[in-house]
Amino acid sequence: MHCDDRLKQRIAANLAAFDPIENKVEDARHAAVAITLTDAAFGADLPGLRQFDAWQPDAALILTRRSEKLRNHAGQWALPGGRLDPGEAPLQTALRELREEVDLHLPTASVLGVLDDFVTRSGFVMSPVVLWGGPRLHPRPDPNEVASVHRIPLTEFMREDAPLLDPVPTSQHPMLRMPVGDSYIAAPTAALIYQFREVCLLGRHNTRVAHYEQPTFAWK
Repeated sequence: MHCDDRLKQRIAANLAAFDPIENKVEDARHAAVAITLTDAAFGADLPGLRQFDAWQPDAALILTRRSEKLRNHAGQWALPGGRLDPGEAPLQTALRELREEVDLHLPTASVLGVLDDFVTRSGFVMSPVVLWGGPRLHPRPDPNEVASVHRIPLTEFMREDAPLLDPVPTSQHPMLRMPVGDSYIAAPTAALIYQFREVCLLGRHNTRVAHYEQPTFAWK
């Protein structure tokens, strides 16, 4: 899967045919995240993941490891994002947080569409905004918020063992994880990535993810 115009058009068409579910909430509890497509570049620097020594055309998503300095969800996998400022729309927040966290300045025209809002166990509504960054982006982490930036090839999210669904004794719904290299990403981030895979890449517009459980460390 290459980071090219064909992929961009495919994702845009699938999102245009998708009917996202919205959840209304006050700005203080409403967050937006950026699901940003670029190329795999020099690899993701993760155990079990193929490393590249030159620029690659393979498409990838930009993910971060949150700084250990943060009060909430320190050290966890995340998509660039944060709370809406007063009067902001989710797409504006996603673009702003992308600038602030990883120094990527994308125009409004880079927005391809949105996926379902996801209500987290910590009490936030997350609005996922899908952005086309294109090849050869140079993300640089803000050390106050981001410990590291990773480009995860889309092929990792298409693995046969994804998603991983773990029974939860106290819930009728399983917890969802997405394997990456020798590790995994947990919900809610994993749930958003899974819906991105199903809707944007595979055109499965009936895939919903709001019911999936999240690990207890994500509840705070």
